[in-house]
Amino acid sequence: MMRDSVFNCCVSPPHPPRGVEEPHQHRTRAQALPHNDRRFLIFFDFDETLVDECSDDSMVTVAPGGVLPGWLKDTYRSGRYNEYMQRVLAYLAEQGVTPAAIRGTVEKLPPCPGIPTLMHFLLSQSSRDFEVICVSDANMVFIETWLQHLGFHPLFLRIFTNPAHFDDKGQLQLRPFHSHECLRCPANMCKAVVVRQYVAQRVRERGGRPYQKVLYVGDGANDFCPSLTLSPGDIAFPRRDFPMHKLIQEMEEAKPGEFKASVVPWNSGEDVINTLKKILERP
Repeated sequence: MMRDSVFNCCVSPPHPPRGVEEPHQHRTRAQALPHNDRRFLIFFDFDETLVDECSDDSMVTVAPGGVLPGWLKDTYRSGRYNEYMQRVLAYLAEQGVTPAAIRGTVEKLPPCPGIPTLMHFLLSQSSRDFEVICVSDANMVFIETWLQHLGFHPLFLRIFTNPAHFDDKGQLQLRPFHSHECLRCPANMCKAVVVRQYVAQRVRERGGRPYQKVLYVGDGANDFCPSLTLSPGDIAFPRRDFPMHKLIQEMEEAKPGEFKASVVPWNSGEDVINTLKKILERP
């Protein structure tokens, strides 16, 4: 895996080749243009943030004997996990693993502690409070399957992730989200590009009116990169003692004041709720 260090992270890739208006971004809530009066914008990662494990890793359990062959595992290359997963999914299809088996496995992924409570909290809030987005290096089939199974899909206005679909032979076809020039992130996705461009696009659509706060909830090293796009007054929610949290701590020690957003580590979704309640109380 790539070394988790803040010093090889390209925060603002020059001239990103494509914007966030991709054919594989997914609009959910009511399929309508988003309301422009929401006060807060909150981003969620998926793996080990909403679900308490890596959804890609769960695919091993549906392989014959619950293991992948050594020759297949040996094809992994650092920063090229998306390409590796394409080979894994092709292998599963060759072994007769059905779409129903894949969806069933994803539906069984456990949520992180307190995440269902957090999702229900957000669903219960005024429509003027939170615009909720998922940005993930998983894939659209996994994320939509899990969110629909638990009833949380209507909460998410957009899902930005790697496009995926079952073809007519039942194979889950996976493609990269985009290309970018960030030196740190996996070749198929830099979440900082997505977050930065989405925020800019939405502020334009809102007539230049910014959100009161932008919030980012994540866990991994690839969630550190987008947290660097946050401004003073915004909030980063890194899962406590996971790579995103450790990278923020590393930056704060090496370059005090360089990390701009407030930092609220979380063990449970209820930790996030406590902070959201506080910001909702302010005028």
